[in-house]
Amino acid sequence: MSRKHRKNQMELAFGTRSSGEAASPRPGGNELHMAEGRTESPVETGKLMEEILERENLKRALVRVKSNKGSAGIDGLTVYELTDYLRENWAGIKEELLTGKYKPTPVKRVEIPKPGGGVRNLGIPTVLDRFIQQAILQVLQKMFDPMFSDHSYGFRPGRSAHKAIARAQEYISSGHDWVVDIDLEKFFDRVNHDRLMARLVERIQDKRLLKLIRAYLNAGVMINGLVSPTTEGTPQGGPLSPLLSNIVLDELDRELERRGHRFVRYADDCNIYVRSERAGYRVMESVKHFIEKKLKLRVNEKKSAVSQPVKRKFLGFSFTFGEMVKRRIAPESIARFKVRIREITRRNRGISLERMIQELNDYLRGWNAYFGFCQTQSVLETLNSWVRRRLRSYQWKLWKRGKVRYAELRKLGIGKDLAAQTAGSNHSIWRISHSPALSKAMHNAFFEKLGLFCLQIR
Repeated sequence: MSRKHRKNQMELAFGTRSSGEAASPRPGGNELHMAEGRTESPVETGKLMEEILERENLKRALVRVKSNKGSAGIDGLTVYELTDYLRENWAGIKEELLTGKYKPTPVKRVEIPKPGGGVRNLGIPTVLDRFIQQAILQVLQKMFDPMFSDHSYGFRPGRSAHKAIARAQEYISSGHDWVVDIDLEKFFDRVNHDRLMARLVERIQDKRLLKLIRAYLNAGVMINGLVSPTTEGTPQGGPLSPLLSNIVLDELDRELERRGHRFVRYADDCNIYVRSERAGYRVMESVKHFIEKKLKLRVNEKKSAVSQPVKRKFLGFSFTFGEMVKRRIAPESIARFKVRIREITRRNRGISLERMIQELNDYLRGWNAYFGFCQTQSVLETLNSWVRRRLRSYQWKLWKRGKVRYAELRKLGIGKDLAAQTAGSNHSIWRISHSPALSKAMHNAFFEKLGLFCLQIR
């Protein structure tokens, strides 16, 4: 779809009027409009709903929701159908939002396996509710983000996991080489609604918006066709949930700042850096008491620990020992990388080597974009070598018979004797993949010519 066509689609959904004039259907059509009137967005916190429903804010929300894609909620409506749905129904939806009568739909429960075992419960809102939440987020983010702690990095404009990791590295390099690694148990499922709403009331006077946010918190979850009520937690999966989690945990940030701690928080992952093991256990005990008594949340005893950073992982990374502290990829992250590569390069797939490399490249580029932030090129080189060996194994299996293997080795420049010896070998495929013949026939330049992406420090 062209850029001009997308713009026209959004104009049809929200119209071209501004916010003071009542919306009315155009003659001969059912396109929906934004209300018209004032030229500046309202800034009073008692009129936030009007700002949320400004045409430009809604257009940006629609673009964001459609670009994020994602599956449908319990009503089956997809992101591709959202614009047409809004064109037909926006006038009524907008009226319900302005009068405080809008009722969110329960979310769809989806269980996502965790890399370390267990499952993470995601709540998938309908695309309409994702659109409304995104519009709310864009307004509230501007209000709340400036007040958040400088130690908070998750789901904030201009911040990232990489910046959080770099900050942690600074603390370790300065001699704070013990970490109090705090894991909040099922944080998104256990957020206390009353405490969260109390924080929102401090900044928001628009009762319609407060009522709507409370309604989203209490919308319920559909599991196996039955809707269960939600009395606590902020379901992961909605655009608004990360901001609400930061609002809740800002109280923790402020307490840690008051105590003078050096810490980094990314969503519900919080690492506090201290100079000694003894100090670490003292901090762990006092912070745990604050989290459980004041915030009404739980610390996961099994996943939390006082340790040296080299023995822990933070956002997929770890750190080296020594005077020069370097970022390295955590062993668990490397293990997950290998699991995925094994899936892509499994020997019974029956596709061409070229097609397999295309699939590999999609994963390798995304993985490298994140983990290329490490400072250990030797690890990346080892992984590159392992990936090439997986591909040699696959190609050897694809050739199947001895005669074919001999002929293919000869085509790739291997001498008669070595080609015959290798083609007739009874050794395992994995062992053959590291043999002189295959290493020479399918050398690094061979894979480079086929376009195989090479992992490297960014």
